[in-house]
Amino acid sequence: METTKMSSKGQVIIPKSVRQRHQWDAGQELMVVDLGDGVLLKAKRPFPLTTLDEAAGFLKYDGLPKTIEEMEQAIADGAAAQ
Repeated sequence: METTKMSSKGQVIIPKSVRQRHQWDAGQELMVVDLGDGVLLKAKRPFPLTTLDEAAGFLKYDGLPKTIEEMEQAIADGAAAQ
């Protein structure tokens, strides 16, 4: 377990090994969760968690289902147009 000290301004340095393990870079927003006998730091997610059912609701399509071959051809056509 690593230790750190709090500065007179309330700042705490998170040890480099912990920052690297969590892939936290400068500017990373952290949520501070008060656990009563301590605090928990969690990376703030850029988007709220959603379920697949919630996300799939945005994928409305009223036509006939496409085959895998049709989808692959559309991707190839799009790539060729670039």
